[in-house]
Amino acid sequence: MSLALATLIYEWRRYLAAVIALAFSGLLILAQVGMFTGIVKGATATVDRSRADILILPAKLESLINSGATGLPARIQPQIYMNPEVAEVASWDGNGGRWTNVPKKGEKQVSEYISVMMVDPRKGAVTLPVDYPETVRVALLEPYAVVLDRTALKRLGVKVGDPATLRGHTVWVRGVVDGYPDINQATVVVSRDTFRMLGMMEKPDKTGPLMVRLKDPSKAIEVRDQLNAVSGGLYRAWTRAELSKANEGALMKEQIIGVFLGFSVFLGFLIGVGITSQTLRGAILANIKEFASLRALGVSMGSLRLIVLELSFWVGLVGLAATGVLTYGVYLLATHGGMPMGFPLNWVILVAVLLMAISLASGLMALGVLKKSQPADLLR
Repeated sequence: MSLALATLIYEWRRYLAAVIALAFSGLLILAQVGMFTGIVKGATATVDRSRADILILPAKLESLINSGATGLPARIQPQIYMNPEVAEVASWDGNGGRWTNVPKKGEKQVSEYISVMMVDPRKGAVTLPVDYPETVRVALLEPYAVVLDRTALKRLGVKVGDPATLRGHTVWVRGVVDGYPDINQATVVVSRDTFRMLGMMEKPDKTGPLMVRLKDPSKAIEVRDQLNAVSGGLYRAWTRAELSKANEGALMKEQIIGVFLGFSVFLGFLIGVGITSQTLRGAILANIKEFASLRALGVSMGSLRLIVLELSFWVGLVGLAATGVLTYGVYLLATHGGMPMGFPLNWVILVAVLLMAISLASGLMALGVLKKSQPADLLR
């Protein structure tokens, strides 16, 4: 065991402040990234958890996030079936309308504009998310039945079994699902038949994005390229994984989110360097006689500097581990509250590199203290 690691283990209290500073610097960034990514995952959960292997979007669309109209000409749907690998094609339509609950005595009336998404409640349907319970699927077979994410019940002022008004029609809350929150606008899910009865199929010559299930999912990239080759510029085919990655990237490119994350990185760096460097400096000063003893034994100043840098390296690793524990705790709290979180690998790597850079930079800033480790001081 190296001297630096032994020092950290036996005098861990001296370095605890540095570890905590690094951990909270990392958490400051990762928590925001996880929240923003979770917003995307909640908004696109129906697509991400569908049985679709390929998604068909308008040619110029780069994602489903803040991308504008997603409608396609209805004539495209039968064209997709011309590929021999295609097993099922279905449109994923959405619309919106005014929602008003029917409050009981003493309850508050809620009236707000909501999003309405549709699924096909047929067993194994390409638009039906794989994690929908069977009870929810059966409930959606009922005309005018709606399903909400659990987090939207209070927001819309209803419970399971309650009636409400949507676009002037009476609908009934027949089930709840988890993991489909939408922070911007509450969303309800209906069957395709209910969607039509609510008058939301406004343009028969237009459909929403198309979900495509293949006979062999392993051929998704091959079929995507084949569909794009014959699209004539009318649409663009995406694999589900490719679209999910594009959705996450689109949110991170939003200017306001970029400002938030950039400020968090800057603030985390300042806090981390400020506290970690002072902690290392104080710990070295507390052990200055030990460093002086090493110099008296013939250890060079260069070797002592390497010990300090190695010590800062180990502090950085422990800080990384603490960041992981704290981030996991935040993840558990968020998911327990119905808010999904996601941590893209590139951001995790960025935070890991940043924390190690903070720790090593702090070690470099603390090297000046070693000048006080004069062997002659041991005689005083």
